[in-house]
Amino acid sequence: MGRSSRHARHHRRAGPDTQRPGAHLSVPPGARPSPNIWQHPATYEIENRAVDPEGVLEAAMLGIADWSGRRVLDVGCGTGFHLPRFASKAARVVGVEPHPDLVALARRRTRRLDNVRVEQGVAQALPLPDASVDVVHARWAYFFGPGCEPGLAELDRVVRRGGVAFVIDNDPTRSTFGDWFRRGYPDLDPPEVVERFWSTRGWSRTPIDVRWAFTTRADLESVVRIEFTPAVADDILAGHSGAEVDYAVNLWSKEF
Repeated sequence: MGRSSRHARHHRRAGPDTQRPGAHLSVPPGARPSPNIWQHPATYEIENRAVDPEGVLEAAMLGIADWSGRRVLDVGCGTGFHLPRFASKAARVVGVEPHPDLVALARRRTRRLDNVRVEQGVAQALPLPDASVDVVHARWAYFFGPGCEPGLAELDRVVRRGGVAFVIDNDPTRSTFGDWFRRGYPDLDPPEVVERFWSTRGWSRTPIDVRWAFTTRADLESVVRIEFTPAVADDILAGHSGAEVDYAVNLWSKEF
């Protein structure tokens, strides 16, 4: 999983599940292409439903900072998959997403939630006032170490004193998915470089084990094929049976 051009999975032609409810709008300057969800939102929805069915990531975040009654920002919210969950406890939730089609889908998903709004924008120029949010969530969206400094500067601007930001990224050093990730993207920054980047900026790492749990093998195969090149996907699927995958992630957090 991932949504950054620095860590872009691969550039594929848009498949039949591409949806264009906001096609009359344009992508704002500075947006980082995301070949998986931008081009295959329906398949990415299957992926979102399969990730972490036990809610381990949410429990880990809540152990660091509870967002009950607070203002939450979801950066790179995509189709708004996580917005209703945050809205069930938070006072206000703002989702920010650059791609117009996904903005439209996120607004449709949350249209009955009075405490949610979705704005089009990019992480390095958030459409929010200074000191206006308490908790930030970014899951596989833009913030992946060296190169994301403009987005981090925006977090310094919009997060209130005492607020917390969470960035969720793959841990390529372990797990079955970590092995796939290394095979698919051998040119990414080494893990020690990424960890040094975060730690020197005051972020803490919490290693977490989750899993993909798909309903069918076909669903797993469709997701693997939007995350990796055809050759790598074929190799991965030939060597893996079933519809589940163990998956290691890093939860980076910082108090402001």
